Amino acid sequence: MHPSLTAPPRAGAHPRTGLLRELDHPSQLFRDLGPNWYASVMGTGIVAVAAAGLPVHVPGLRTFATVVWALAAAWLLLLTAAWSVHWTRHPERGRAHAGHPVMAHFWGAPAMALMTVGAGTLTLGSAWIGERPALVVDVVLWSAGTLLGLVTWVWIPYRAMTDHRVTEDAAFGGWLMPVVPPMVSAATGAALIPHLAPGQGRLTLLLACYAMFGMSLIASLIIITQVWSRLMHHKTGPAAMVPTLWIVLGPLGQSVTAANLLGGAARSVLPRPYATGAEVFGLLYGVPVWGFAMMWLLLAAALTVRTARRGLPFSLTWWSFTFPVGTCVTGTSALALRLHATAFQGAAVVLGTLLLVAWITVAARTARAAARGGIFLPPVPAPQGSPVKA
Repeated sequence: MHPSLTAPPRAGAHPRTGLLRELDHPSQLFRDLGPNWYASVMGTGIVAVAAAGLPVHVPGLRTFATVVWALAAAWLLLLTAAWSVHWTRHPERGRAHAGHPVMAHFWGAPAMALMTVGAGTLTLGSAWIGERPALVVDVVLWSAGTLLGLVTWVWIPYRAMTDHRVTEDAAFGGWLMPVVPPMVSAATGAALIPHLAPGQGRLTLLLACYAMFGMSLIASLIIITQVWSRLMHHKTGPAAMVPTLWIVLGPLGQSVTAANLLGGAARSVLPRPYATGAEVFGLLYGVPVWGFAMMWLLLAAALTVRTARRGLPFSLTWWSFTFPVGTCVTGTSALALRLHATAFQGAAVVLGTLLLVAWITVAARTARAAARGGIFLPPVPAPQGSPVKA
């Protein structure tokens, strides 16, 4: 694992009190703003989407979900504006992120942030801005996120294969970040299919979503195998990277969601028996993969608790506790609605509660760290030769 991510952020050279007191100058806020910040948009947006899709009725839940969606949308705009300043004033640091063997993989986060907010806009934002404007916003964000996601799927693995120095113990959950966006495109694209006129347009979008489902799924399975092998042979590694084990839940939960949502959308697109087969696939694929996702959730939780007992420093990797769990909520809800199974309804509520607790915790810690300013600084490189506890 890259040594620069094994230690907490450094404080400013001149301790002060008040906002951004750990920065030498407020302009440092923009200097090292990496793509990993978009994980906070993903983690906030998925709370809204997951809450809106729960298969149970909870008074006030939809209002809560709409407020959280608005918060995610506002944060997306604010963060994108800040990132524009970063690229305008510090382009060399922006390019360096793509060349970093760890940070480069988080280039998948902006794409997923766009699509998550877009999905929330179509589902929840229409009550505030109207159905037609909500659809337009979702189409724009989905299209931009899909295009960026397809680029990262090829570009980041290519950079890792040709330019990055990759050691035998380098595999970590973050490797999934650039290859999962097409799966998010597949899941969120299903909601756009009914808005197209019947005919080739609907068919093309459905087939494109299934193709993106496949390209993301196969790449994710390869990487998950590598992460498993790394854990078996090299153990968990630096404490700061342990939260990224939760990212494995992302493609698992999102693929269950996509399989079932696309199966439902196929009814208005494909002739029989293919439409029926698409719905059956949602069940026959979704339930076994859901089972593996729950096993991984327990494994990741056990490894996280074990690490926390020794010390788990806060960093932006803590956002890995949110979006991946959120995809498990949406996947479980999709299965519950398709099968009318009370077991999945109960599981969706339990997972949704876990997601809410994780989001509140991580958002509060991020806000506190941002107020101090140190989270905007690059980490201090770990001393060469220092031991890393497994």
